Amino acid sequence: MKVRYLVTFVILLFILPFVIPSGSTVVGEDTPPRVIVSTDIGGTDPDDFQSMVHLLLYADVLDIEGLIASPYGKGRMADILEVIERYEQDYANLKTYSDNYPTPDALREITKQGAAERPGRAGYAETTEGSEWLVKCARRDDPRPLHVLVWGGINDLAQALHDAPDILPKLRVYWIGGPNKKWSFDSYQYIASHHKDLWIIESNATYRGWFVGGNQSDEWGNSSFVSAHIAGHGALGDYFNTHLEGTIKMGDTPSVAWLLKGDPSDPTQPSWGGRYVPAWERPHKVFTQITNSSDIIEQFGIVDLMLPVGVNLPDKPEAQLEIVNQNLNGEVKGDSVVHFRISPKRPGKFTYTIHSNIPALDGQTGSFTSYLTPAGKQYHPSELPNWWTDDPSFTLREEEHIGAKTVNQWRVEFLSDFAKRMDRCRTPNNQ
Repeated sequence: MKVRYLVTFVILLFILPFVIPSGSTVVGEDTPPRVIVSTDIGGTDPDDFQSMVHLLLYADVLDIEGLIASPYGKGRMADILEVIERYEQDYANLKTYSDNYPTPDALREITKQGAAERPGRAGYAETTEGSEWLVKCARRDDPRPLHVLVWGGINDLAQALHDAPDILPKLRVYWIGGPNKKWSFDSYQYIASHHKDLWIIESNATYRGWFVGGNQSDEWGNSSFVSAHIAGHGALGDYFNTHLEGTIKMGDTPSVAWLLKGDPSDPTQPSWGGRYVPAWERPHKVFTQITNSSDIIEQFGIVDLMLPVGVNLPDKPEAQLEIVNQNLNGEVKGDSVVHFRISPKRPGKFTYTIHSNIPALDGQTGSFTSYLTPAGKQYHPSELPNWWTDDPSFTLREEEHIGAKTVNQWRVEFLSDFAKRMDRCRTPNNQ
């Protein structure tokens, strides 16, 4: 009898983390979550257009207070406004389902331009319209926390925290990190070093479960779903279909889905946006010489190269590090060191070349190795009290993407719900 009870206990211990309690959701007409989205839409990754379509379809159950264009690259506020134009075309149908859908003009009013350039090694630079708006929203007299969903660079959040550290307790941040970290590593490192009490989910790989793995048979495939449930569904559906050749990516959408189904107050519980574990010490290494492949860093970590400049320093020293698809400008510290910062988005060997007017550095090549986060890291949490990240357990990996199965296990459920929302664009509610 005791053995039977023990077996039952073990089974429940394994199953419960994968079950979303019935009705576990915070969205509703009475207390919708406050939301600001910071996005690199139109910048380095076109999938933000798809995620913005999804966000606006759920705008009746979210209290959207800000849409901030915070790109690296070409993206600007105009790209957000372009999606709102499509929303305006479908608005007449959408509002027949809910009076809570914001007007197109109300969305335009809260759309702001954020940082378009890297802030430099400090991690912050100048106040932007976006960072200023974030501070203003966070300081409102409202008992609800402010959910900041970061789809790209984290620069405007870092700027807001620098300018107004008093807002930190009000924030609940969900950051789609991973590849985005390699474009905003300075701001990330600033936050990790100076705002350790920040409540933040750092989703470096879990988010990939939105489009990798799960049930992709028949209508649930990344392309077949778009053909069946998005294309031809109003202006928003047709607009969605024009991006990424009509194939689902929507890599930033788990940050929204986290608010739609699950318990956003506890990242360790299952949700459509994934399940997370307390973060271990954030990977960060400093090297004072040209590195080689035996120098290692955990995937998504921060590599600091502090390289001596030698003699014969020019009047205006410049240096650039070329790696994969990035050209990173170095910063000269005093008259002795050039500083580069790198964040690898995948495991493997990375090789770089330095181009500089500094004789000691020009033409130098180096490498380092990034390794996949090992299972078991979750059992060594850091002293960061409110920081969560991907669960590296073997059973939750999809290919090399740690934690991805905590999202893709809900694929049919969250896509079915999305399909019903898309129907609203095409057909008004007859009730």
